[in-house]
Amino acid sequence: MSSTAPQPPALALAVDLGGTKVEAALVTDQGVVLPGTRFRSPTGPQRTSDELQAAVDEVVTSALATVPTDATLVGVGVGSAGPVDEEHGLVSPLNMPVWRGHPLRDRIAALVPEDVPVTLRMDGLAITLAEHWVGAAQGYDHVMGMIVSTGVGGGLILHGRTVSGPTGNAGHIGHVECGGYDDPCACGGTGCLEAIASGPKTVAWAQRQGFDGSTGEELSAAYAAGDEIAVAAVKRSGRALGQAIAAATSLVDLEVVAIGGGFSHVTPDLFEYARKAVAERVEFGFVTKVRIVPTALSQDGPLIGAAALVHRADVLR
Repeated sequence: MSSTAPQPPALALAVDLGGTKVEAALVTDQGVVLPGTRFRSPTGPQRTSDELQAAVDEVVTSALATVPTDATLVGVGVGSAGPVDEEHGLVSPLNMPVWRGHPLRDRIAALVPEDVPVTLRMDGLAITLAEHWVGAAQGYDHVMGMIVSTGVGGGLILHGRTVSGPTGNAGHIGHVECGGYDDPCACGGTGCLEAIASGPKTVAWAQRQGFDGSTGEELSAAYAAGDEIAVAAVKRSGRALGQAIAAATSLVDLEVVAIGGGFSHVTPDLFEYARKAVAERVEFGFVTKVRIVPTALSQDGPLIGAAALVHRADVLR
C-alpha cells in the first residue's frame, strides 16, 4: 500500500507598509499568521528615504530568517499605502513625502530568493482580499474593504475579482470628497474623507474645538465618558464615512463594506453614524442595502491581505 509524502507547508511572506509602521510576517495558505514570525519597525513622515528602506529591509530579513526548514516560500505579497504604480512596483505614499516613485517591489525582491515572485498592490486592495478570503466579507462578490487609521484606504472586489485599475489605485475611497466639509487634504483636494475621518484628523478637529487630548485612544476614552467634543468629533467622522460609502455604493453597487484599522476601534458607534448617513438614501434600495461591518481579522488583517496577494492570486484581476 503506497503512501503519499506530506506536502511541505506553503508560506507567503507578507509585508504591510503604512503611515506609522512597516510589518512583515509569514502567513499560511489558510490565512494564519505564524507565531514568532512577525516583525515591525516605525515609518512616518519624519524619516529619510534611507531610514524607511532600512526599516523595510529589517522586517523582511527578520521574517525570512524564521522560515521553517520544512516549508516552501511560495511568494511575497506587499501591501503599501498609496498611490502605487502597480505595473512597475513603485510606491508614493502620501504620508511619506520622501518616497515618490520608490522601487519598493524590486528592493524587496533583492532580499528574497530569485525564484520567489513578489506582488505589490495598494494596501486597501490587500485588506479587501483578506476580508473576502477569511474575514467579514466571505461569501460576497461585491466588496469594499477599508482601513481607517493614520489615513483612510480602500479596495474593491467586483464580480468576485479585484479591481485595481490601470495604475493600481482604484478604490482610493479616502480621497472621495464628502459634501458639507471643507477640510483641506494633503492630496490637494478639499473635503476628502481622509482629511475628515482619519484618526489624526479627527483628533485635530476635536482639538480645535477645545479637546485637550492628543491621541485616538484619548479620544476614545473621552467618547466613552460622554465628553461632548469627543462625541461631536466621532459623529462628524462617522457621518463622512457613511457619505463616502453611500457614494461608492451608488457607483459600483456594493454588498458589504468591511472596515478595519486602528481608528475604526474608537467606538462601535462610529459604524452606527456611518449607517445612519447611508440610510438617508431612502429612494435607493440598492444603496441602503449595503452592510457596513467591522473587520473580522483584528490587527492581522493587513498582513493576511498582503499574503492573499500570493495565496489568492486567482482572485487578482
